[in-house]
Amino acid sequence: MPLLHPAQTLSPGDVRAVAGFSSNAFVGGFTDALQNVPKTASTALPPSGPSYARAALVEASVAPGLAPLVGARVGLGMQFEGGIGYTGRTVRLDARRSFDLSSHWAMSLGAGAMAEVYGHDDAGVLPALDPSQLHGWGADVPIVIGYTSDAELYMVWIGARTGWEHVDSGAPASLGTVTPMAPSPVLSATRLWGGGLLGFAVGFRHLHAAIELDCSYATVSGAYGATRAEVMGATIAPASAVWWRF
Repeated sequence: MPLLHPAQTLSPGDVRAVAGFSSNAFVGGFTDALQNVPKTASTALPPSGPSYARAALVEASVAPGLAPLVGARVGLGMQFEGGIGYTGRTVRLDARRSFDLSSHWAMSLGAGAMAEVYGHDDAGVLPALDPSQLHGWGADVPIVIGYTSDAELYMVWIGARTGWEHVDSGAPASLGTVTPMAPSPVLSATRLWGGGLLGFAVGFRHLHAAIELDCSYATVSGAYGATRAEVMGATIAPASAVWWRF
């Protein structure tokens, strides 16, 4: 989930509403895991085996695709700021504090908590995995350094971020072509990741347009039914949004 905020925090009582889109793509081991999964599945039994387990972990944890992005941030005083955001199936709450480095430069340190919620009904890459049955939680720690011009005509920021996330199905999922007599194995996936981000915003007074690119490297480990697996790869997550400050 993108940050889409500059290093400088909002003034006390100011609110910034955010609306836009985010995307998530992957390369390396994540791509190989999905490409190597068997393309056919039995109608009597759910797919199984190490190849399918690795692909299921990627599908559940990395969640590729395009999603709407909405959120809001509020200045809390003493250079503290809080925020809430939603994209795809993820809700994120965070708090951070900024530190002035000069009249135009600042650094912020924050922490966020994330929840993966039920109800993401879009069909995934794997025909036998139901994304709507997945839920989970996680946390991340971002550090951002950025520059803001006079009158906030433009802002640029760069940062580093690391986090942890766990998702599972909690109960057998429905499997389309698989009969009710053969429910899907329970899936559990834990992702550890770290990476960097670069963002830019331009506008005037209360309205800005912002873009951000997040790149990270992750290790996903877990189990699909009785099969344990691990897969590593990189993710690329571009996002764009409109800010309205009031």
